[in-house]
Amino acid sequence: MLQANLRREKSTDQGTEGVFRCPERGFRSYTLELPWRDNRPNVSSIPLGVYLCRLVKSPRFGWVYQVRNVEGRSHVLHHSGNVAGDRTKGYVTNVLGCILHGKKRGHLAGQRAVLLSKATIRRLHKAMGGEDFELTIESGD
Repeated sequence: MLQANLRREKSTDQGTEGVFRCPERGFRSYTLELPWRDNRPNVSSIPLGVYLCRLVKSPRFGWVYQVRNVEGRSHVLHHSGNVAGDRTKGYVTNVLGCILHGKKRGHLAGQRAVLLSKATIRRLHKAMGGEDFELTIESGD
């Protein structure tokens, strides 16, 4: 099975930045997730750990990779979007616990963001070729 790694870096109320890699397929992207909020659905990133990711058809996003077997959570997806801030702190978000991918990091309307996200998701799908993969999420600390 393919192996991928998401190494989380800086986390603030504007989101949790990381780097996703699948060395076997030569794929790398920047990621953005919600800040850690004790794994609460719709407001938190998911816990560190090892997860199976499988291609599924989402009614909203079409074909996407889903992160499976996240305790207390469902519909955790890898999809396009730009921002992942804490709404209770006045920030905008494009996720409810999912993982956003982008080609580069930047800012949109003064908020941390990943950019060129749709193109990066297309590259992710091409690189993975529809195959399941095991994702290890770890802290960069």
